[in-house]
Amino acid sequence: SAACPRGSYAHVGRLGGYYDLKYYQTCDRLLVNTEDIAAWCHNAGWPADKVECVPNFVEGTRADPLPRQQFFTPRRAPLVLGLGRLHENKGFDVLLKAMACIPGAYLWLAGEGPLKGELDALAQKLGIKPRVRFLGWRSDVAALYASCDVFVCPSRHEPLGNVVIESWAHGLPVVATDSLGPGTLIDHLQTGVLVAVDDAESLASAIRLVLEDDELKRRIVAQGQAAYEARFAETVVVPQFVRFFERMRAPCAASPA
Repeated sequence: SAACPRGSYAHVGRLGGYYDLKYYQTCDRLLVNTEDIAAWCHNAGWPADKVECVPNFVEGTRADPLPRQQFFTPRRAPLVLGLGRLHENKGFDVLLKAMACIPGAYLWLAGEGPLKGELDALAQKLGIKPRVRFLGWRSDVAALYASCDVFVCPSRHEPLGNVVIESWAHGLPVVATDSLGPGTLIDHLQTGVLVAVDDAESLASAIRLVLEDDELKRRIVAQGQAAYEARFAETVVVPQFVRFFERMRAPCAASPA
């Protein structure tokens, strides 16, 4: 914030995680995307009237599914989707171990990151390499959501969990670890299925449950969609941003240049 221009401006810091607050000392307001981050800022000494929460919004336009043969995946095989940076925090090693407990299911894992080689080697070691597709970075995530049967967020650390909201928006049932963001977002067995962090066996059981229980799947898809539309759709969140910036602009407009 020290690099911001001086003058009759309101300086706003946007936090999407638990960042070092020393870099935000000259900000007039902090605009965070979860209530947990807001509480963390309050505990760090920021006054309640200087911290506001507006969530991220997700664009929910759907796409046609990709042809499974494009990634050598059987048309009728259960298909699991993982999406994110290939980093320790994302817990994809746990997802691979869970996949080893679900014979016949395939995994599409989209993303790049420093653990790509290790994850590839782990898939080979677990004997599931023929059922795992490392897709790399993708710009067609809507088509990926449309192509799969269940989305899994196995993160160890996840401040919000945009991928959970995206899955809701695209009508895909969600299984996630009870890390901070997903654990706050998801109502267990209503908008998704939650399992303990770093528990591959429980993760596998939850994935199987969603794949096999059609009534549960329909319920969490419907209620996930409702949660998205009520709290995270563009039409809901953008007006919150507009109102926030209008409040910030008013005192500045009255100040001398």
